[in-house]
Amino acid sequence: MRDPKLSQHFLRSPKLALILIGHSNLKKRDTVVEIGAGSGVITSALAHRVNKVIAIEPDMITAKKLRENLKKRGIENVEIIEEDFLNVKLPEGPYKVFSNPPFHLSSAIIHKLIESDNPPESFYLILQKQMALKLINTDRHYTSQLGLKLIQNYNTKIRFPLKPTDFTPPPAVPTVLFEAKIIKN
Repeated sequence: MRDPKLSQHFLRSPKLALILIGHSNLKKRDTVVEIGAGSGVITSALAHRVNKVIAIEPDMITAKKLRENLKKRGIENVEIIEEDFLNVKLPEGPYKVFSNPPFHLSSAIIHKLIESDNPPESFYLILQKQMALKLINTDRHYTSQLGLKLIQNYNTKIRFPLKPTDFTPPPAVPTVLFEAKIIKN
């Protein structure tokens, strides 16, 4: 398991991963990028719902465990990339993102996604609630500079609240599933 100082909190339940995916617009034909795949709780759920998963996991030991877990389950539609997401080339064709990234990388990840030459059609990230609120255009909360940049091309909202007990280790802050869907012209 990773150092908790790195702000990584892993989903405990495959059932919850399926519930969260059910709150997304992911379809069977989609290619989905997962950032920080861990040992595969979300990866496995995604693999059953979409055409292809690109699972990015920079930790060599964790990536090995991910491969073993997918092999045990007979899952073959997952490509594993052992690299830091911030250094990974994003797909050239249409894709979506569904991820539970380390909290300390959330802002950098969103910047990379929306500033890409080929931004995702939609992305779903488990974020600290406080950050998610700053990414939504509302009169009730302050919208950050990143949020203002994001809402130029994406509709944003909080899809689902999570509990600390949904994770290991439990986060000390409220968390939510955040949605950003590209605005079609």
